[in-house]
Amino acid sequence: MEKLNIDPKKLEIAGYVKVAGVDTEEIASYVMLPPDAAMGDYALPCFRFAKQLRKSPAAIAEELRSDILSRPNPFSSVEAVNGYLNFKFDRSETAGKVLADIIREGANYGASDEGSGKTVCIDFSSINIAKPFHIGHLSSTVIGAALYRMYLKRGYKPVGINHLGDWGTQFGKLIVAYKRWGDDEKLKKEGVMHLTEIYVKFHAEAEEDPALEDEARAWFKKIEDGDAEALRLYDMFKSLTLEEVGKVYARLGITFDSYNGEAFYNDKMGPVLERLEKLGLITESDGAKIVDLKEWGMSPCLLVKADGATLYATRDLAAAFYRKKTYDFYKSLYVVAYQQNLHFKQLFKVIELMGESWYKDLVHVPFGMVSLEDGTMSTRKGKVVWLKDVLDKAVEKAGKVIEEKNERLKDAAAVAEKVGVGSVVFFALSNNRIKDITFSYDKVLNFDGETAPYVQYTNARCRSLMKKAGDVKTLFAEPLGHEELKGLDGKEGEEVISLLKRFGAVIAEALEKYEPSIVTRYIIELARSFNRYYLANRILNAEPEARRARIALVYAVSVVLEEGLRLIGVGAPEEM
Repeated sequence: MEKLNIDPKKLEIAGYVKVAGVDTEEIASYVMLPPDAAMGDYALPCFRFAKQLRKSPAAIAEELRSDILSRPNPFSSVEAVNGYLNFKFDRSETAGKVLADIIREGANYGASDEGSGKTVCIDFSSINIAKPFHIGHLSSTVIGAALYRMYLKRGYKPVGINHLGDWGTQFGKLIVAYKRWGDDEKLKKEGVMHLTEIYVKFHAEAEEDPALEDEARAWFKKIEDGDAEALRLYDMFKSLTLEEVGKVYARLGITFDSYNGEAFYNDKMGPVLERLEKLGLITESDGAKIVDLKEWGMSPCLLVKADGATLYATRDLAAAFYRKKTYDFYKSLYVVAYQQNLHFKQLFKVIELMGESWYKDLVHVPFGMVSLEDGTMSTRKGKVVWLKDVLDKAVEKAGKVIEEKNERLKDAAAVAEKVGVGSVVFFALSNNRIKDITFSYDKVLNFDGETAPYVQYTNARCRSLMKKAGDVKTLFAEPLGHEELKGLDGKEGEEVISLLKRFGAVIAEALEKYEPSIVTRYIIELARSFNRYYLANRILNAEPEARRARIALVYAVSVVLEEGLRLIGVGAPEEM
């Protein structure tokens, strides 16, 4: 996987590490954030060099440590632990700088201009017209939106693209189903749910009467030919779907810059196919047009079927060229399930064979599938969990918990919405995106442990302390002095500062790996670390010489927790 810009701090550290035959940039690409902040600010896994140096990782780490410490360096400590080299920077100096930076920058803390002038296209969510917006769409939707926000924070210009599934024979099937079993009143009342109901009925009936499939193909041909009645129904299905999913996107706080879907590229495939023909890349196989990729260990990329119909690959090729021409992207991401790994390998290889150097800027961001506890989901069989229902149920449960814990809470309904919706988003972004998720209401609605409500409640605690502490501008009008910062001494304070310092690096790493869960896990760790500090130290009634620094720490934690939650798409109530 190609990296974006490497964290400057990693490059600085790599400059002090000398490994024969390995350049600074490669070493920097191996430097990582340790899973536990107490281990250090950064770590270098030395097993990367074991084969080349013919030594154990532990021996390499010890040798590198001795070499670094023999020369002037900026580290407060360098430790070799189990084959890792752990680096720490000066703590007292760090605390003052980190708190001053957060007080000055507020929500801009962790931002960067590294992406200035660079556009990143992000193809995500990509719902299907006239089909349910179900829990299976959750991962693509929230991963893509989180990456969008992170790119924006780091100075890039992201372009969010909802590549609608708005073309294909399923629309012919839906027209047949609507004409036979559609109910105008039910459609007004139930919307896409009614379309799903009759779509499921079509497939059940078609098993008994295969002639329905021919009728569906005929209606789709009418859409292609511009038949007025066919287009009227097609447009109705599309506008109805976009209206309904728009409500879900609004609850998730997600907007798109483009809704250009498959239909948009109908008149843009011709030039790409012509060019492929001229380049001699297309061959015929049983009447179909393919690009033979056997030389690269892949099955053929099918572009035109024997009956003249185009496919996903044809449209995706046209879309890739359109996006390059329109946006001149630095990167173009496709947030699509890992089942499509081969499709994107084929797509990128075809573009490479066409002589386009920007094929290397195309990135498939795969994620695991969501299944029900009793199996996978299928729209045809009517076996789906609607995302709207999941959000509603989560909000309902959040409301009950809030009522039990704080019956006098103002705006309880608004808080329940943030907590409920946030818990669903957080669930989807808690683990590495490539992992399969087995959907269960118990997991999604669990309000204990590594959840959104835990982080949200920690932030609300910080907010409460800040309200009692007084006006932030007045409190921190003067910089914190060296003696005041000693009020943060101790393991708990050191750990919180170390985590706060890493925020920008965490976002950079999440973008390097296209992995929003890195931010999710980070804010869980920060919330836990702060709660340990809170239990071990007095804050509002601390000794006068320590009070201001400790309040500054509370403020800094709140700023970073809120911004971390915002980046992954979770609200932060002031009270809970």
